[in-house]
Amino acid sequence: MTVFRPAEVEDADRIAELHADSWQRFYRGAYADSFLDGDVVANRREVWSARLASPAGSATVVAEQDDLLVGFVHVIFDADPKWGSLVDNLHVRHDQRGSGLGRRLLCLAAEAVGSRPLYLWVLEQNVAAQGFYRAYGGISVETAPVSPPGGDPTRLNGSPLMLRMVWPEADQAIR
Repeated sequence: MTVFRPAEVEDADRIAELHADSWQRFYRGAYADSFLDGDVVANRREVWSARLASPAGSATVVAEQDDLLVGFVHVIFDADPKWGSLVDNLHVRHDQRGSGLGRRLLCLAAEAVGSRPLYLWVLEQNVAAQGFYRAYGGISVETAPVSPPGGDPTRLNGSPLMLRMVWPEADQAIR
């Protein structure tokens, strides 16, 4: 049985490890191998420790099965005056893909936002994720350059792009 609960500061390490694993699997080509095979876990640990220590204006929900972290979603409320709240991260353990867990996490994010706008960024190369978001009503509206993790341009390969996927009303994501 999957349990969904608000993330706590103590979850930072487990979230960072799942986040890093997801990047290592799906961001190759866009992110430098030296980063993905090197300090990606430390980078994600730093990010998640800070986010969970000071969560004002955001919410993070974790999904657990038998005390194993199997997914999480992080929403920044009212991140953009036009596009609304940002799903800044939604990641599911590789062996849980296709289980409905990603859909449930997206639904929890949408429920937290209500009928207001919701958006996220997805790497252009991550076609599977784009298909997932489109299946739940996400609309691609623009592309932009990927920001390098930690502001370090050596962590990117070239100039990868990301797509903004939007839901004009967040509850559209759960239909």
